[in-house]
Amino acid sequence: MILKTPSFYKDFKCIAGACPDSCCQGWEVDADLDSLDYYKTLTGDIRKRIDSVLDKDEFGNTIFRLADKKRCPFLNSENLCDMHIAIGGEHTPYTCRMFPRFINDFGGTREMGVSFSCPVASDMMFDLTEPMSFVSELNDMPPQLNEIDAQTYFYLSKAREKAFSIVQDRTLPMNQRLLYLLDYGVEIQKDLEEYEQGSDDIAFFDVFRNPELINPQWLDKVDNGKIRPVSDKIFNENIASYFIFRYFLTAVDDYDILSKIKMAVIGVLIVTYFGEDSWTMHLWSKETEHSQYNMDRYKKLLKNAKCLSVSELKKRLQ
Repeated sequence: MILKTPSFYKDFKCIAGACPDSCCQGWEVDADLDSLDYYKTLTGDIRKRIDSVLDKDEFGNTIFRLADKKRCPFLNSENLCDMHIAIGGEHTPYTCRMFPRFINDFGGTREMGVSFSCPVASDMMFDLTEPMSFVSELNDMPPQLNEIDAQTYFYLSKAREKAFSIVQDRTLPMNQRLLYLLDYGVEIQKDLEEYEQGSDDIAFFDVFRNPELINPQWLDKVDNGKIRPVSDKIFNENIASYFIFRYFLTAVDDYDILSKIKMAVIGVLIVTYFGEDSWTMHLWSKETEHSQYNMDRYKKLLKNAKCLSVSELKKRLQ
């Protein structure tokens, strides 16, 4: 299999207890089946402690019941994981082992990156000065079974390269690059299937008032947001590049490329309106990309909200 990652991917390192916004608080963690099977082999206090906090969510998934202040029940006073200390990081839940990494499999190619939801990863992407680039390497993993259409995948792969070239063209101001990106999204969407712009009249800022609130700081950001012009700072290019890398090729599953293009544009507007710093992007990502409820809502709004239509987004860029 071919593994494709951002050039900075291997430089990421968790800072554990020194993290300013621990990934071990604010959201529930699923207990995956392999981990649950392993926990059944344990004895002693750690087994009793694990069993005492296992619960079911509204979807029937097995989770670890949160402690006070939405902290993981294994997060100790030093913001370190007692489960990791007791049985090793390799036996913590899959979600914990992977965070903040994401994986997209496309048959013989696997793409992996890190999410803005981690403050360290967010800082890394904000601080890039060169255009975001990627490396590919062969490994011994077998190709993943899939039902994607090969022709569509190769078409989108080529289209993504052009999308990167548009947002990374530093001879143009950032707002112009995003306008060109939207036009390109409309163009390639026509090659996939019809895309109807929605008429939901939700206000733009209300899009970001998620029903599932993880960190109150995010709501403060939205409440104090101000409409501003898009700047030409490099981090805006990096934000757009992140969204193109993470989501663009997933259109091979739903043929909705325009929503993925909109995400790149809106990602830039998020920091433009709510705060031009990596912390703002971190808060948005933790609230949205790591809440299935919020993310499902956001995906619907990308198609249904009039304020997120191509024409309305263009007005914000002019």
